[in-house]
Amino acid sequence: MNLHDMEVLIAVAREKSFSRAAKTLYRTQPAVSLAVRRLEQELGETLFDRTSKVPALTDAGELLLDYAERLVNLRQEIRPALAELRHLKRGRVRIGANETGALYLLPVIARYRQLHPHVTVEAVRSLARTIPQELIKRNLDLGVLSYKPDDPHLSTHIVHRDWLSFIVYPTHPLARRRRVPIHELGQESFAAHHVWSPYRERVLRTFEKHRVPLHMDIELPTVESIKKFVQMRQAVALVPRICIEDELARGEVVEVEIPELRIERKMRVVFRRGDPLSHAARAFLGVMTEQARAAGVLAEATAD
Repeated sequence: MNLHDMEVLIAVAREKSFSRAAKTLYRTQPAVSLAVRRLEQELGETLFDRTSKVPALTDAGELLLDYAERLVNLRQEIRPALAELRHLKRGRVRIGANETGALYLLPVIARYRQLHPHVTVEAVRSLARTIPQELIKRNLDLGVLSYKPDDPHLSTHIVHRDWLSFIVYPTHPLARRRRVPIHELGQESFAAHHVWSPYRERVLRTFEKHRVPLHMDIELPTVESIKKFVQMRQAVALVPRICIEDELARGEVVEVEIPELRIERKMRVVFRRGDPLSHAARAFLGVMTEQARAAGVLAEATAD
């Protein structure tokens, strides 16, 4: 059904006259009559009783008039709604992140909400390895990863840098020392994340390179559970530095430098290459890069 024909129906119903409706719409009376006949032919229903001088809506006409008014009103709402999206008065942004990525996002979300309180932000807990595919499928607007995905359809910006931190509980013998060589870790029991990551592989290769046994006896599902297990004096661990700042400040764990394990981590925001972001997602990306620059982090796309 043609929306313009719907407008004609509304005008005839309001004016109770085909001729007056034509004047209101700046159209000829035959054009108005033709529009109503098109609707009647398409629906197979008579919309106006034309036996009297004043055209009256039939039951079918009354029903269609209700829908026609709703459709016309919706059309009138389109431009203001698009303007609200453009000016971030509404909208939604979906960001995929694993546990560490979600922790990084917290201050970004807080700043974004200060700037754009009417936009819904949805941080979706995801496995890092699934985020690239979810972006390609358009289930996510942005993703946060600690590795660069090998997909030509995706672009990345570095937005955060830290390192893997070796932590022990405060009464551990190594807690009294600022720096410890890797060969002294051969008797330690490590708690580790059970999910594969490129940083886990680098740790394994580093221990192999220095011919130090790595006793990864406990695998746990979250970084939070790993930290708690260390605090229980049951293990030591290597965790992202961003995840232990509060515990370090409270003295609940101790960070010890292992020179051979100074492994830098790069957090990246990932998005579809060459695909225009929504207004909300583009603004979120802007906040991420703004905070990265303020922290002295290279926030440009890199080839490494």
